[in-house]
Amino acid sequence: MSDTGHLTDTGHTADGGHTDIGHATDSGHAGPAGQAGQAGQMRRAFLDRVLRTAVEKAAAPGQLHFTERQLYYEVCRVLLPWHRAPRRTHFTSAPALTYGAFLAALHRLGPDSVDGLLPPVVPGPPRVAGLHTPESDLFDYGLPRLLVCESDDIAAMLRANAVPMESACPVYGASELPLDPGVLRMLTLAEKATVYLLHDASAHGLTFPARFARSVDVPDGVRVVPLGLRPRQAGALHLVHGRGPEYAAIPGHWPGPAAASGAGAASGAGAAPGLASVLSRWERDWLRRGRFVELAAVNPASLVRTVHRLVREVRAPRSQLTELRQVRQAGFLSWPSA
Repeated sequence: MSDTGHLTDTGHTADGGHTDIGHATDSGHAGPAGQAGQAGQMRRAFLDRVLRTAVEKAAAPGQLHFTERQLYYEVCRVLLPWHRAPRRTHFTSAPALTYGAFLAALHRLGPDSVDGLLPPVVPGPPRVAGLHTPESDLFDYGLPRLLVCESDDIAAMLRANAVPMESACPVYGASELPLDPGVLRMLTLAEKATVYLLHDASAHGLTFPARFARSVDVPDGVRVVPLGLRPRQAGALHLVHGRGPEYAAIPGHWPGPAAASGAGAASGAGAAPGLASVLSRWERDWLRRGRFVELAAVNPASLVRTVHRLVREVRAPRSQLTELRQVRQAGFLSWPSA
């Protein structure tokens, strides 16, 4: 993830004092150093409790697996629950604490003691398709759908939570591209096969559909559908943003879902005339301020449910309430099921 290193926008740091409480005065009253040490211990104890609560929320329901960064954003939601605000107003929020403070709390808790916490993915060579089964005719079957994530960690998280099995949708990370020729052949054997893409809401992430099209020779007739994350979708969910260098320009173009299919997508034919023309003014201003939202900022359960729904193309139930209609119009990840 190219933008994650810029996540320096902080709210309150949990690493306060480092002075030991034992520095009390001879009279038995704590001096300034002792008071600072006590305050630091209280802040660390508070953050440790918040972390344990966040672990429970990240794994719910049903003991889901989650990544380290997903746990960090869950801690931010526990500290500042902006996600509960009405969604008709779009905004993202600054982090509630530094990533360093979170890592310190995680170290105190012990990463090995956190059930469901996945190790970071070490990018390697692309997976060879078919090694998981002795079936020799595997590539003779049609594959109706496939999901590619810009984040290898998110791809691993979705695989760990059984998305490929439950939705009949293999999940790949960006480092595993290009796709195996056998997988591409399976896509051609299915009617209306679709490759779905998940990416960050960032100036770089919004170019992932175009980067995918350049790296994969998508067969004719196979749709390529970007699901998000878009800035407006992040704003509807009030996700935690990071902030990097301000972007002087918005990326060149972004293939639309209907146009990005087959050889036309790979060559750029039929692509939208410009990303700036697709994004709203709010989104353009948001990006130019250097903001970005990682896909990991979405609650794990909401992400898994929404991916299941979208790759199966299950429509959300309609509602007559005005606010709910506005939320649905925000698009991907703005309508997680309860």
